[in-house]
Amino acid sequence: MRINNNIMALNTHRQYSINNNSIAKSTEKLSSGYRINRAGDDAAGLAISEKMRAQIRGLNMAAKNSNDAISLVQTAEGALTETHAILQRMRELAVQAASDTNDDSVDRAALDAEFQQLKDEIDDIANKTAFNGKKLLDGTFGASVTIDESASEIKVGALGVTSISIEGFAAGSYSISFADDGSSNYTVTVGSDSVTVAQPSGAGTFTIDFSDGRIVTIEMNSHSSGDFDGVTLDFTVTPAKIQTGANAGDALDITINSMLAEDLGVLDSVNIKTQADANSAISTVDQAINKVSTQRAQLGALQNRLEHKINNLETSAENLTAAESRIRDIDMAKEMTEFTKNNILVQASTAMLAQANQAPQNVLALLK
Repeated sequence: MRINNNIMALNTHRQYSINNNSIAKSTEKLSSGYRINRAGDDAAGLAISEKMRAQIRGLNMAAKNSNDAISLVQTAEGALTETHAILQRMRELAVQAASDTNDDSVDRAALDAEFQQLKDEIDDIANKTAFNGKKLLDGTFGASVTIDESASEIKVGALGVTSISIEGFAAGSYSISFADDGSSNYTVTVGSDSVTVAQPSGAGTFTIDFSDGRIVTIEMNSHSSGDFDGVTLDFTVTPAKIQTGANAGDALDITINSMLAEDLGVLDSVNIKTQADANSAISTVDQAINKVSTQRAQLGALQNRLEHKINNLETSAENLTAAESRIRDIDMAKEMTEFTKNNILVQASTAMLAQANQAPQNVLALLK
């Protein structure tokens, strides 16, 4: 019999510590609801779970982005509904003015006054329709480049000035190449910044980088007679993008064309002051109605696509959440069973430790 080291007590204490630690872990899991609270609980499970969490949060935000996009589309489409109504009224007026039951000086003049006011209202709607501070119908939200004149029409004479108007709706790089029989200096005006490019040989290339999609006018002034051999416009434009996925590049392009009266073909010169003008206006307004109808159809199709995309995103997020839960969440019934077992073992270990500590007392009987 030995009294310096009580092996039974040491063994019982070790078992007590193990059971007590198990109770502490079970208590943490039961109180948090998670099976994995730290990497030590399940390193691989934690890594997989965190990747799933990133995807879940990304999918939820993508669904929110898609809902915002639907709101944007509805805002634009709602404004175009009114534009359609205005164009229908303008066509009514043009049809009325086309009849010779009206005289030019009074009747058609009165009809044209309303016609012009409605035309101005189309511009007002296009200029003021916005979502979260972004104009939607004035052409700045889309992705297109327009050139007023084609390459075959561009001529530069000794006294002539040819202007190319580029309406860039998004950032990009636009390159213009040209050739001329004489030496010239060309001035490129970009907004408020001016860049002068010297072309002593009369031929060359310059590139303009659009940083904000502003309207740019390029003026080419020839100092000597001669025609351009040709003008080539290479451009790269980026439309508005809606992030509709959890990963980089999961974006949906949105383009809304300019709905200004001029871009619909209803120029300032369009009027219904005479029968001929009224007949011409009918055709012009018909074309404008078709353009608005096309844009509204595109917006409607986009809205339907976004609604289906939201459904898919929400389903994906739901399934990933279930998968992540199976990895990370605790089975409460199973863990409660473990907790109860360990709690009983701790109580038993405590009782047995008391008994083990009493064992050395038996040595005293030998000393009597």
